[in-house]
Formats: sequence, C-alpha cells, structure tokens
Amino acid sequence: MRKVIVSMNVTLDGFMAGPDCGLDWHFKSWNEEMARATAEQLSRADTILLGGITYRGMAQYWNSNPVNLIRPREDLDFASMLNSYPKVVFSKSMTTVSWNNARLAKREIEEEVVELKHRDGKDMIVYGSGKIVATLTKLGLVDEFRMWVHPVVIGCGKPVFKELVEMLDLQLVKTEIFSSGVVILCYTVK
Repeated sequence: MRKVIVSMNVTLDGFMAGPDCGLDWHFKSWNEEMARATAEQLSRADTILLGGITYRGMAQYWNSNPVNLIRPREDLDFASMLNSYPKVVFSKSMTTVSWNNARLAKREIEEEVVELKHRDGKDMIVYGSGKIVATLTKLGLVDEFRMWVHPVVIGCGKPVFKELVEMLDLQLVKTEIFSSGVVILCYTVK
C-alpha cells in the first residue's frame, strides 16, 4: 500500500509560516544540498497532495518553464518532477486548477486518499498544507512526517499542529543534517 508522507519546513519554535504566511526564514538557509535532497525525496513519490493555499503558492512559482535561466541549477530536477507529477488539490473554495497534471479532489479527503493509497504506484507526498496535514493526521492517514527543522526562531506564526487535539505517538527513524544547520527529522506514526 502506498504511504502518505508529509514534508514540511518548520522553525525551531514549531511554525510552518510566519504571521503573514511568509516563508522568508525558509529561503535564507536553503542551499544546493537541500535542493538535491528535496528532489531525491520527491523521486520516491509519484503523487502530490496539496491544500488550496499551498497549491496557489507553489503553482505560481513552479508552473513556469523549468528550464528558466533565472532558476538555480539545483532546482531544475525538482521543478521538472513537480510539473510532471499528478497533483490532487483539496479546496472548498477553488473551482478550477491550471497547473500541469493538477486536479481538484472530487470526493471528501478521507475517501479520496484511502482510494489513492490502494492504487499501484509510489508514495504520495504532502508539502505544507497545514489544514490538509491536520485532517489527514486526525484520520490516521499520514504514514511519515519529514520535518525540515530550520535553525531560526520567529516567535509567532502558523503553528504546525495547531488543530491536533490528541497526542500523536511517533518513532524517529532517520535524521539528516545539512551544512546550513537545517535538520530533517523523519518520523513514522506508531
């Protein structure tokens, strides 16, 4: 059965975005080795699950020609995969999506993701999408969390697990440290 993997950049104090949904803290520590790790992580999946806010932000940045000379070289593989992979968008307010290979989910999130988990293929990955992550976590549909912890404290913003009301028991299965000070903590759900 395919797994649902959450990949999320977070601050040391547990925020996934600043108070204005800003991610500038994320970009200051981004480097080539992290870009390679991101592309390698995505290569193990074949479907991307997104909420509406994350979809709009990612589509705006990545929906252009991946061979754009403005882009850093290390982002090209990631951009190519993002543009070619199927993307399922969960949004109650959106009526259309325009990013290549994207579609709006037709069913409720639980029904859609359970059906996707039973299809043949590689794993599914969720980027950001705090509400989607919270819902999938409550439903017991997340198999792994890959938290990219950045060496920065921002004091306030959008907390990662704000909507979680019950304890989530996790097991650390892998860590990866980058020269920028970012650490990936990989947890499976017990």
